[in-house]
Amino acid sequence: MLSENLSVGQVVKASAGRDEGHLYFIIEIVDEQYVYIADGKRRKLLKPKLKKVKHLKKYNFINQEVKRRILSKEDITDSFLRAELGKLN
Repeated sequence: MLSENLSVGQVVKASAGRDEGHLYFIIEIVDEQYVYIADGKRRKLLKPKLKKVKHLKKYNFINQEVKRRILSKEDITDSFLRAELGKLN
């Protein structure tokens, strides 16, 4: 199973498609093959990108604040996602 090492709030890099090379957060895990990703700029929270897991490079970093806000259904904004990804660069 591909999704056993994935988590909401995990940082991933797109390795295929138009968004290749860009960093994103995993917003939702759909099943073992697909996840929703967003970065707050190219892909906003209101319209996250459905992406195949095999087209993502997974990093071992999970942003706990992003994860907590998503899982608790707390208010989360695109600017917050941009700021958290900006800390990584």
